[in-house]
Amino acid sequence: MPAVKGDGMRGLAVFISDIRNCKSREAEVKRINKELANIRSKFKGDKTLDGYQKKKYVCKLLFIFLLGHDIDFGHMEAVNLLSSNKYTEKQIGYLFISVLVSESNELMKLVIQSIKNDLSSRNPIHVNLALQCIANIGSAEMAEELGQVIPKLLVSGETIDSVKQSSALCLLRLIRNAPEVIKMQEWSSRIIHLLNDQHLGVVTAAVSLIDTLVKRNPEEYKGCVTLAVSRLSRIVTSSYTDLQDYTYYFVPAPWLSVKLLRLLQNYPPSDDPGVKTRLPECLETILNKAQEPPKSKKVQHSNAKNAVLFEAINLIIHMDCDPTLLVRACNQLGQFLQHRETNLRYLALESMCLLATSEFSHDAVKKHQETVIQALKTERDVSVRQRAVDLLYAMCDRSNASDIVSEMLTYLETADYSIREEMVLKVAILAEKYAVDYTWYVDTILNLIRVAGDYVSEEVWYRVIHIVINRDDVQGYAAKTVFEALQAPACHENMVKVGGYILGEFGNLIAGDPRSSPLIQFKLLHSKFHLCNVQTRGLLLSAYIKFVNLFPEIKVHVQEVLSNENQIRNADVELQQRAIEYLQLSTIASADVLATVLEEMPPFPERQSSILAKLKKKRPATKDAPVTYKQTPASQAITDLVDPSIPQIKTVEPLPTQSTGNSLLVDLALGGDSLTETNNHNNLTSSSSNSQESQDNFNAFYTKNNGVLFENELIQVGVRSEFRQNLGRVCLFLGNKSNYPMTNLTTEITNASELSSQLMIDVKPIESELPGGAQKQLQINTECITVFEANPQLLLTYKYKGGGTWETDQRLSIRVPVMLSKFVEGVAMNSKTFFQRWKALGQPQQENQSIFKAKFSVAKENVKARLMGFGFSFLEGVDPNESNCVGAGIVATRQQQIGVLMRLELSKQVG
Repeated sequence: MPAVKGDGMRGLAVFISDIRNCKSREAEVKRINKELANIRSKFKGDKTLDGYQKKKYVCKLLFIFLLGHDIDFGHMEAVNLLSSNKYTEKQIGYLFISVLVSESNELMKLVIQSIKNDLSSRNPIHVNLALQCIANIGSAEMAEELGQVIPKLLVSGETIDSVKQSSALCLLRLIRNAPEVIKMQEWSSRIIHLLNDQHLGVVTAAVSLIDTLVKRNPEEYKGCVTLAVSRLSRIVTSSYTDLQDYTYYFVPAPWLSVKLLRLLQNYPPSDDPGVKTRLPECLETILNKAQEPPKSKKVQHSNAKNAVLFEAINLIIHMDCDPTLLVRACNQLGQFLQHRETNLRYLALESMCLLATSEFSHDAVKKHQETVIQALKTERDVSVRQRAVDLLYAMCDRSNASDIVSEMLTYLETADYSIREEMVLKVAILAEKYAVDYTWYVDTILNLIRVAGDYVSEEVWYRVIHIVINRDDVQGYAAKTVFEALQAPACHENMVKVGGYILGEFGNLIAGDPRSSPLIQFKLLHSKFHLCNVQTRGLLLSAYIKFVNLFPEIKVHVQEVLSNENQIRNADVELQQRAIEYLQLSTIASADVLATVLEEMPPFPERQSSILAKLKKKRPATKDAPVTYKQTPASQAITDLVDPSIPQIKTVEPLPTQSTGNSLLVDLALGGDSLTETNNHNNLTSSSSNSQESQDNFNAFYTKNNGVLFENELIQVGVRSEFRQNLGRVCLFLGNKSNYPMTNLTTEITNASELSSQLMIDVKPIESELPGGAQKQLQINTECITVFEANPQLLLTYKYKGGGTWETDQRLSIRVPVMLSKFVEGVAMNSKTFFQRWKALGQPQQENQSIFKAKFSVAKENVKARLMGFGFSFLEGVDPNESNCVGAGIVATRQQQIGVLMRLELSKQVG
């Protein structure tokens, strides 16, 4: 507590000592309650308390509050201390007000009046205490009452330097909190001239204020440019002995220099002859000083010097008008690409991304291509590798596109999951943008699908089909290449989609080769049919009917597939409809009709690629983003696939014979019946009420993806779901068990807005009528954005008439089985790696422990099945105690990946 020693408040010192000597929480509370009762009686009964006593008791109240106890009295006594002329009493009063009095407190008017009195005082210490209180609270009411007093204090010639500093920072706080209240027009020119102040502390505070004001009204404060350049010139040309009081490890006023350089980035290059000459000289001097040998080996010296250097480079990039400076900046950054400091490598790559967009420095950036590629392969920090990918993308042009795309494709095979999707988009964009030979483009995209098929979005494979259809010269090559790609034993589904589309359109161009005859093409495509999802199967059926037109000789083979019972009576209405219609078309239509209906797709209209739009949406442009130092995480990855920049969490080291769990994931409920096998079909609930939810069935889906979620006498809801990384797809099969139709069928996720920042939910449209005995599929696509707890709540409404006369409205509320554990992917590791990671995660926010008594028998195989159902890998032989269970996994979200370690200790001796 402030002023305890200097003021000799013995009673406060004794009270603090008593609290520290308490042996238990109960003893501490008892002592505090005793003291609160004593203070309350003193404030109520003794009307002759002097300032010292009030200060002592208010200090005790502050200390009690800081211990976590509520304080509901003493506010008036603290306000009374503000009128004291003694520094320590006024200081404690202001401290209590800043900490314990809210903006809406009825005492605030008295506080503001006391502040006004102190602002007009001739004692600068009292003025500074008042300014500090204003800055701490910063309410709109204070802005209204004091918004014109503080600027006067700031620009007054009689105000001392320390008060000017506080005034500038206090005014900055009020402007940020209540910008509409503070009007600065009449003070603008005088505030700008604070940049000429002799005291560098005043200038530093003023620059922060002016930078905020410039962003609100650049035109009004454009006069600051000349003064800022002048001040910057004086700093960078001075030696560390000239500004001794503001020199930090041999670097003159580094933080003021950084602020001035940032202030200048608010304006375009100036036309003022003096500025046009002086500013490049300043920037050149900064670049020259960066080349000088360090004056100190301490890290603070290099940090200060580099902070000024990088901000100067940002200004050079912002102006983008001096080729010499741009090339010099690029060469300077190139020296940092192999620096031992991770922060410097990160910042150098980020700044070079911006330099690559300038026509003056693009070629200079390209000279570092090999170094950047090497960084991509060897860099340990994933965020630095991300910047290396960005820089390769930015420096790419027609002269080096082939090499860069090849290197990015090679790296994709081992790239971090968090950056693969963005890399795929960038490779696709570069391949299209710089494709001189479109056969190379086709090879690149097909290779992209082979290497990273899971991350190839629809926009990418749509685009390759778009280009192939529009270019006659590449259609035969595309058909031949995709045919060869489909012959691989493990073929990604996106490759099947591309192959089905292209062979359906242009398979005739390679049919002359016996190795790719029509029948072979058909059998090759159909061999993939049963491994694909519904959407891909529909596309393949369309390709088959196209084959009937292109190759009449295999018509019988196609009809055999279309007339198969699995197609004619397919549970999916879309596939069923396609099979029936295509079969009828192939049977009754003449050759001319087939040729007309199934003619080759016409060229697509030329338009801007949707891939570029997707990339911009995924990663906003960084040109205007401030460049800041990045702290490299110290913790290691939980596996070689997870990098040090990925946040992780573990359960705390478990107590003997107890178990631990992870609160980040959904509650495992191991103390309940989740360790026992459950017959999910016997837990169905039946009710004719308008709103019914099957809680028992929902719990079963924590550890499985398919099954019956809900059932009553009217409707059955089945689930088939799949999850991959941070993406998921849930198909709800709505079955009408009655003989009567359900009409006005609607679906809605009622808590979508609450989950929008955590979980993306996209519900596909469904037909409004469900005939009796029929089944419809409702598809829900999800993406985990960040950690979430609540489940999507589906409201299903429909009208049901039954055998009666009147229709009744039915409402069914169902929790969709999408929980955080669905986005967990197991990770394999040995005992040494596991415990090394375990011990590295020691922060409170990284640990959680749960101790409970199991209600049922806990056989290890049963526990293993449950943990694997939750997405964890079950690590055998990791824990020295064989009865313990150890798991590891990664929670995949759009924003980050989070490693999770878990140990479950089972004690059979505990009842």
